[in-house]
Amino acid sequence: MARRLGKKKMPAREDKPFKEHPKIAHKVFDDSTVSVLVHFLNNGTFDSVDYPVASGKESIVFRATSGKGHVAVKIFKYETSAFHNFAQYIEGDPRFHLKNTHRELVKLWARKENANLKKASEARVRVPEPITQRENVVVMEFLGEGGVPFPLLEEIVVDDPKAIYKDVLENARKTYAARLVHADLSSFNIMHYKKAYLIDWAQAVLLEHPRAEEFLERDARNIAQFFNRNGLGVKAEDVLKEIKGK
Repeated sequence: MARRLGKKKMPAREDKPFKEHPKIAHKVFDDSTVSVLVHFLNNGTFDSVDYPVASGKESIVFRATSGKGHVAVKIFKYETSAFHNFAQYIEGDPRFHLKNTHRELVKLWARKENANLKKASEARVRVPEPITQRENVVVMEFLGEGGVPFPLLEEIVVDDPKAIYKDVLENARKTYAARLVHADLSSFNIMHYKKAYLIDWAQAVLLEHPRAEEFLERDARNIAQFFNRNGLGVKAEDVLKEIKGK
C-alpha cells in the first residue's frame, strides 16, 4: 500500500475543454502542433483536450477526453533547449538516426517514445499503452482514476517498500528481457497506485546501444537510492543482477 503525499488539484479549466483549436500559448506550441491536435480531434482519437497534468523541460502531458474515457496526450516542445543532450540516446540506436534540424530531432524523439512504449508493452512491461503518434505528439493510455493521474512514486508515502521494490524490479527485468534499457528509471519516472507503472520512454535504448550498460547501471543506482531512503538497504550491484536475472 502507498499513500499520496499531496492531492493533485483539478485545474479550473476542467469544465472548459479545448474544442477544435486548443488555446495553447504560442511560445510553447506553434501552428503545426495545433494542426496535429486538430487532426486527432477530427479523426476521433479524442474529443477534447482538457488540461495539462504533467510538465517537464522537453514535454507537456495533457489529459484528453475520448468516447471511451481519457487518454494522455504528450506534446514534445519545439521551443526548448532540452534536446541538446539527447543525441547520446540516439547515436548507436540502429532504429533511429540523428536529424539535421532541431524540429526534426523533436519529431524523432516523439517517434522514439512511441516505438519504445510499443516494444515495452509487447513485453508485458507495465507502461501506458501507446495509441498513436504524429510529428511531436504521442497519444497513450491515461494512467489514473476518476480523471486524476496516478501519483509518481516520489510523491507517495511508501508503506510497503519491499512489495513495491519487487514490482519495480519485475518490470525492469521484463524491460531487459525485451532487450531494452529505460535509461532514466527513477522514482520520478514511475507512477504508483496499487501497482508500479514505468513512464517516460523516449530516451530508452536497445541493448545493442554502445552505452546501454552504462545507462542500466545508472538505473540500478537510482532504484537502490530510492529504496534505501525507504529502509530496504539494497545495493546497486544487487539491483543490477536482479534486473539481468542473474
